Amino acid sequence: MKSILIVDDNLVSLRQISALLSKDYDVSLAKSGELALQICAQEQPDLILLDVEMPGMDGFETIARLKENDRLKQIPVIFLTGNRDAETEVKCLESGAMDFITKPANAEILHHRIELHLQFSIYQLHLEHMVKELEDNIGISFAELLDCKDYNAAIHMLRSGEYVELLVKELLSEGTFGNALKAEDADLIKRAAPFHDIGKLGISDIILLKRSPLTDMEVQEVRKHTTIGCQVLKAVYDRTPSQQYLKVAMILAEGHHENFDGTGYPQGLAGEDIPLYCRILAVVNTYDALITDRVYRKGISHEEACKQILAGRATRFDPRVVDVFEKIMDKIASLNVTTNLTFKEHGWSVYNETNTGS
Repeated sequence: MKSILIVDDNLVSLRQISALLSKDYDVSLAKSGELALQICAQEQPDLILLDVEMPGMDGFETIARLKENDRLKQIPVIFLTGNRDAETEVKCLESGAMDFITKPANAEILHHRIELHLQFSIYQLHLEHMVKELEDNIGISFAELLDCKDYNAAIHMLRSGEYVELLVKELLSEGTFGNALKAEDADLIKRAAPFHDIGKLGISDIILLKRSPLTDMEVQEVRKHTTIGCQVLKAVYDRTPSQQYLKVAMILAEGHHENFDGTGYPQGLAGEDIPLYCRILAVVNTYDALITDRVYRKGISHEEACKQILAGRATRFDPRVVDVFEKIMDKIASLNVTTNLTFKEHGWSVYNETNTGS
């Protein structure tokens, strides 16, 4: 049974609407905007019927607070209003409400509007899931293209997303970067991370697959993958600016080899001039690169890779990110094994298991 939250300071109105809906829905009541927000924080309703005119926090302020919360902003809101003027109706829709119903509410209209918007909400969530799945598959497809050059590099691209999500969630839990890092960033960075090495598609196979040490000129050529990747992703993002993960992917592609002390490339940025997303990815990207087999070397153990990450604190890496990485090294090792099994199930090759550190 779908849940409906009715918000109205008029107790008579609350009881009347509740009586109309209680047979078909799980109904909750709130006589103020403040109480409505408290209820939503504990039990997220499927739809909210929200009175416009209430003392204290009115309907417009209440919906504004809902829209500020990433967990609650998708809840469809239908305004209840006694005002029939066009100005109020326009303000209701501009505030983010799905619809408005004039009071006193007609039972048939009320049921029809609620069902319409519940069904639309279900469809919208389904559509968002399909779009996200398509976007994720684009990242996998890019990795499969890179797999034609170097399958371990392709696996590294995909695995980096799993690691960076774990690290971001821990950084959020610790409150390491305060408001500079938000809950939605975990998903954004996870989806963007698999694109960070896409610029390697523009680097010659002769260089990428060379088994002997690279010359200085070849090193400079490989380093171009950061700017190539950024340019490619910028072109895609410019055509689809609503896809924020592509903007993050563009930033990661360019900046994931910048070092905290300014010795990295391509711009030689230092400290907080390096985008936060890049400082976070740099740690797990380097970790995974170290444990991954490459044509010119074998991957090292989890323990040895972690030692190198800790040794790079405040030189290659943001010390705050390294400190949190140190706390979750065991989780990283466990995720390492789990992720490889998942890739195997999907037919991907993985590096030698002796390098997983498990």
